[in-house]
Amino acid sequence: MTTLIASDLDRTLIYSTAALGLAMPDAQAPRLLCVEVYEHRPLSYMTETAAALLAGMARTAPAVAFVPATTRTPEQYGRIRLPGPPPEYAVCANGGELLVHGESDPAWRAQVRRRLTAECAPLAEVHRHLVSTADPAWLLKERTAADLFAYLVVDRPNLPEPWVKELAEWADGRGWTVSLQGRKVYAVPKPLTKSAAVAEVARRTGAGTVLSAGDSLLDADLLLAADRAWRPGHGELAAAGWSAPHVTALDSCGVLAGEEIVRAFAEGS
Repeated sequence: MTTLIASDLDRTLIYSTAALGLAMPDAQAPRLLCVEVYEHRPLSYMTETAAALLAGMARTAPAVAFVPATTRTPEQYGRIRLPGPPPEYAVCANGGELLVHGESDPAWRAQVRRRLTAECAPLAEVHRHLVSTADPAWLLKERTAADLFAYLVVDRPNLPEPWVKELAEWADGRGWTVSLQGRKVYAVPKPLTKSAAVAEVARRTGAGTVLSAGDSLLDADLLLAADRAWRPGHGELAAAGWSAPHVTALDSCGVLAGEEIVRAFAEGS
């Protein structure tokens, strides 16, 4: 029976230069593999050890199915080149898009959008509130993604914590949730979840066991729905002290946590 491994990517398996967290002499630092290039510049990395382990798991298909589960849009996800063959399935836009062999599944997309229309305030209202209440002193960029959710890129040191709390309270009453990840403030509809899309992949593949990992509030549902899960020692969940009986809270941070997570996947599968 198939084991399905569904993992967040950014700050869980792959890391930007700023997020590597390698506070050690260069002579002791692990060798890194670049897995994303954007505008001719290297952008994201994992350790070579993690890359080899991930590629090794890919060779065990169909007994093990690796499913990236990311908040990135399909276009942003398409920039990543993970080791091994491309995954058959990928969850993008926080569950709003299910890619099958790199192509968006239209039936899943339609199902998600019907539910959002029925249960949540419209994106335009939430985006308008985000922008109108943000202060230009710390707002760097504002974006919508896949016509599903909105986010701001902010100057994190100057971002007022009360503003984030007030935004979360405002959004909650409209069926939305707020997550602060690095320099980004996300506003995402509550029914838009990675776990729902992963459950659909598990149904299609007949998976008997689901393993998962993630670092942010938007990953909590994914971790709770898994049989076993891991979270790194950094990120939104770690800062809140969040865990669950079947979730292993790692002490390691940065790209070394990513390596530890892939090793756990390999051992657990």
